[in-house]
Amino acid sequence: MTTYDPAKDGAQMSFDGRMSYGDYLQIDRILSSQRLLTGAHDEMLFIIQHQTSELWMMLALHELDAARRAVAEDRAREAFKMLARISRIFEQLNNAWDVLRTMTPADYTTFREGLGQSSGFQSWQYRLIEYAVGNRNLAMLKPHAHRADLTAKLEAELARPSLYDEALRHLARAGLPVPQEVLTRDLRQPWVAHEGVQAVWEMVYREPLKYWEAYELAEKLVDFEDYFRRWRFNHVTTVERVIGFKRGTGGTSGVNYLRRMLEVELFPELWHLRTTL
Repeated sequence: MTTYDPAKDGAQMSFDGRMSYGDYLQIDRILSSQRLLTGAHDEMLFIIQHQTSELWMMLALHELDAARRAVAEDRAREAFKMLARISRIFEQLNNAWDVLRTMTPADYTTFREGLGQSSGFQSWQYRLIEYAVGNRNLAMLKPHAHRADLTAKLEAELARPSLYDEALRHLARAGLPVPQEVLTRDLRQPWVAHEGVQAVWEMVYREPLKYWEAYELAEKLVDFEDYFRRWRFNHVTTVERVIGFKRGTGGTSGVNYLRRMLEVELFPELWHLRTTL
């Protein structure tokens, strides 16, 4: 059998002083960022699971920022692709739990103490995602108070209209009767379900052909929250499978804390209207 040589077909094979795949992606930096503190076999899985999740969240934030700007500038159709991509990103994040669930309670105990007080709820990117879409829990600024740069990022986000705020402003500019008190609300506060907002969305859903762009925007938001809820649910079940009802390393009540997070609704009116239609 003749060995195939890609160079004969024009493949670039020499990279002395030229950019290679590894150079462009900074692979050496990425693959040297797994610092095991205990040497336990499953610690590598745990670290890579969370590092790759942070990379996906970085992309989600990139897409969220662009989608929000597009909606704010009444380019909602351009935002649809970005919002669809964010849903797919959370599908990837959901799939990652399947890998972590291969870690048994016995495996986790071999390195859990090495985590110290670190915990996933301290992820500033995750917090930024929640703030960006509207779940603005000010108490969650505290875990980042030791980092002025992170606090500044989160505070800057709280000063901006959330994705949901921008969606409602877009509806108002399109002539839909969004209540004025909603449009001028305190942006730092978490969203509270509003009957007037639900009434507006019901108008859209009762006549989708008349309000097609708003209808499609609503469904893109529901798609995102659907995947986001699944991510939270998978988080709860994974934690219960691995540590039961022990307290989390960050001091939370563990599974009980995560179950409370399942009750949080990002776009409540879009879910509640299903009952009233």
